[in-house]
Amino acid sequence: MNGKKVCVVGMGVMGSGIVQVCAQAGYDVSVVSRSEESLKRGREKIKNDLSRLAKKGVIKQDEAEGILDVITANATTSLEEGAKRADFVIEAAYEDMELKQEIFRELDKICPGHAILGSNTSTFPITALAAATKRPDKVIGVHFMNPVPLMKGVEVIKSLMTSEDTLSKTLAFVHSLGKEAVTVKDSPGFVTSRMMCLILNEAVKMRENELASVEDIDNILRLSFNWPLGPFQLLDLIGIDIVAAVLNTIYNETGWERFKPAVLMTQMVRAGWTGRKAGKGFYEYE
Repeated sequence: MNGKKVCVVGMGVMGSGIVQVCAQAGYDVSVVSRSEESLKRGREKIKNDLSRLAKKGVIKQDEAEGILDVITANATTSLEEGAKRADFVIEAAYEDMELKQEIFRELDKICPGHAILGSNTSTFPITALAAATKRPDKVIGVHFMNPVPLMKGVEVIKSLMTSEDTLSKTLAFVHSLGKEAVTVKDSPGFVTSRMMCLILNEAVKMRENELASVEDIDNILRLSFNWPLGPFQLLDLIGIDIVAAVLNTIYNETGWERFKPAVLMTQMVRAGWTGRKAGKGFYEYE
């Protein structure tokens, strides 16, 4: 990269995690979100995560406080204010194509000419986002895994128009965060979402067919594959609505029947039983 200024657009679960790892790596990071309330929620999440790291001795308490001070000082609801000096932008907004394209159009106008525009999308083609700008060679996918501070892998997606220079700088940036990058071609769902959503969808179909209970399917897969979470626990953590949306996007792009969301998944989304965030999914939560 030409500099050390990073801007993250979005302060949800993924955005707050990306902000945290960038700040911990020493980047001058700003964060943009749609409301003061969402900024507050994101700061609280980061504060709790940093406190846990400090208690475990991973970082010092004064270091955790310093990181949080930087994030708080550079948090804004103004896209122009947050991104106008950025060397690298990571868009982590809600998975809505029109919203993301609008953000990229605005970033293209606001950011310096050298700035790389990255997206944390888990679903949408990077080429479609690049086409919304006048710098398609500087647009790239930077798909972090959840939870961002703990997961090492980052999927870097090179579109038809992404330059080799942009790819090289992005890989160097990802490695500077202490992450491992794997480069993949632009395709709906890429590698990670395409693979994981198939597994989660098949688990729901197994439950529909009463092959076993939710608990038993989770247990056998955890015990057999050494996963920390079973598929239904993971569905509730990610958000059943989000998984259904990813499946629908891939299905609509490709027509592949195997990506059509299970009927039970669709019904649960309609009922508002979307997982942990709703207090109810395949399990119930306090």
